[in-house]
Amino acid sequence: MVRADAGSDGQRIDNFLIRECKGVPKSHLYKAIRSGQVRVNKGRVQAEYRVKEGDEVRIPPLRVAQPDEKRAVPAAEFPIVFEDDALIVIDKPAGVAVHGGSGVSFGVIEQMRAARPEARFLELAHRLDKETSGLLMIAKKRSALVALHGMLKESRGRKCYLALVEGDWVNDRQHIRLPLEKYLTRDGERRVRVRPDGKPAHTIVSKEARYGRYSLVKAELRTGRTHQIRVHLAASGFPIVGDEKYGNDDTRAAFARQGFARMFLHAHTLDIPHPLTQEPLSLVAPLPQACSRLLDTLSSHL
Repeated sequence: MVRADAGSDGQRIDNFLIRECKGVPKSHLYKAIRSGQVRVNKGRVQAEYRVKEGDEVRIPPLRVAQPDEKRAVPAAEFPIVFEDDALIVIDKPAGVAVHGGSGVSFGVIEQMRAARPEARFLELAHRLDKETSGLLMIAKKRSALVALHGMLKESRGRKCYLALVEGDWVNDRQHIRLPLEKYLTRDGERRVRVRPDGKPAHTIVSKEARYGRYSLVKAELRTGRTHQIRVHLAASGFPIVGDEKYGNDDTRAAFARQGFARMFLHAHTLDIPHPLTQEPLSLVAPLPQACSRLLDTLSSHL
């Protein structure tokens, strides 16, 4: 039994266990959470649960990795858009998970911790899907993390994404308000769908450029639901090019044959007060070369 202290307040239970159970393979920790062996105040929790100061956490017996098990995380740094003593904002490449778990042994946060062993605190302030590129915030202090969580929960600031969608988007600006619900497929894969009794979700979509059968749009998040932009656009009849969960398989295959083998969704701009100083931050991650080249190709065919 471990009692959470003030320094752990607000930390996800999976990250809490990773810190408490050094040497235990992450797959064992996630399995223990899923199976209900990990209890908080005698109750089951999900991996997303955030620990509160004073919580009593039951940690079951766990096997430590054997010395011959190669579980080392390769250290990696990513393109830095902004950094000070409280915050790092990187430009995440597509195809890289933000954290380990669910079949992924490590992600951005584990690689950055390996690259910066002297850093006492590095935590994700939010998530990006594995196939989404662009701006990702990482807190270097717990006070910054708590402040960022508060701002994101209150929808303070402005996060905008660029997406290439199927269809001719003609509206200059459109509000999509469709409630969303998480569910699991028969294979245990996490998905999201529009449901009347789902959680409120609001995306503002603006026209950027039209390419005949395709359109480049800007999507501004006003809420932060899982897969929100992807599901809102698909449900509106404009699925994102390359989206293997909610997009068109034939379209994805056609673009892959042309050398574009990713989802065209990029976290492009972020306008938010600095979590500690409140000074306005206005950050930009330019479109990756693969996306820019694709737009040039589409333009040349007009």
